[in-house]
Amino acid sequence: MSKSTLALIAAGSAAAGASFTALIFSSRSQTAPAPIPAPTRTIPSPHSAPGAPAPQPLLTPYQPLPPNLPLAPVNPSGVLKYGLAPLIADTSITPSHISSYNRLTRNPHWVAEHFTPQSLSQNNASRRNSVFYEDVTVPPMFRAKLHDYFRSGYDRGHQTPAADAKWSQDAMDSTFILSNMCPQVGDGFNRDYWAHFEEFCRNLTRNYPSVRVVTGPLYLPKQHPDGKWRVTYEVIGNPPNVAVPTHFYKVIYGEDHLSNPGCKVAVGAFVLPNTEIPNSKSLRDFEVPLEAVERASGVTFADKLPIERRKKLCTEVNCEILVREFDKAKQQGSALNAGQKPAAQITQESRRV
Repeated sequence: MSKSTLALIAAGSAAAGASFTALIFSSRSQTAPAPIPAPTRTIPSPHSAPGAPAPQPLLTPYQPLPPNLPLAPVNPSGVLKYGLAPLIADTSITPSHISSYNRLTRNPHWVAEHFTPQSLSQNNASRRNSVFYEDVTVPPMFRAKLHDYFRSGYDRGHQTPAADAKWSQDAMDSTFILSNMCPQVGDGFNRDYWAHFEEFCRNLTRNYPSVRVVTGPLYLPKQHPDGKWRVTYEVIGNPPNVAVPTHFYKVIYGEDHLSNPGCKVAVGAFVLPNTEIPNSKSLRDFEVPLEAVERASGVTFADKLPIERRKKLCTEVNCEILVREFDKAKQQGSALNAGQKPAAQITQESRRV
């Protein structure tokens, strides 16, 4: 991703970053890039001299070892006997969502959910009966803990919202697991614009019989006064270990059919900064190409979805949020349960922005 692209997608303010992000990405091709063959690279010897044999490329995993390869005098893999383990992504499967957990940031890589008009029409659960809890499947050393959020100034922000899982109390309870949470700005974001965005996703069931949403955090670079690019983010907890994302993404799939595996799928991708966003801001300002989210997150989302089955979400539906102004007194009371959206009391008529 070019530095100019990163500058726009990583812009800290909603006013500046979102509109420019949409501007730069609107002109980019939406077709999937052709697969790039795995490159080979060479490591020149420090003793190489003119006329010396050219260094050989490193073997790729797809090449068999030459039969005459001499026995190496070293064994780097021997350290594995002491317990060295590769980076692990803890995968959780719950009634409401599946997720991949990042032990480094103590946040999920991604959280995926599915809802339908039928699932959203059921009201068999109440968030009043749910409590936040730690994910005991993650080793304590790498686990986000309840006290990490205490007096942090951030909400425990659901990636799969509780309101999407009202079909069962067990399902709703599972959305309160900390591996489904990230630190989010409360006023102006988690309890405002982000909540409206979640409702936009639910309202897509008016257009599609099946909706899937993948949500996750991003840690994007920002250009500093010296012209250099750096990734900087706050860390909360005691000791500090839970990263505060700079941005959040949602990748949305609107499926034309609930059970037909070959149906058309409307795909939309959005990146929002983790900061206060005016409710007057257009959601279209945060729309980005799917490739931009893939490059920023390191996750692919539609490699197995053929181009001919894809549609562009925002050409089929009006990508704008439905703004509801909540009673501020109730919002402040909900801060005691940071991360939970307050019971909404609409004080104004809903309006379309």
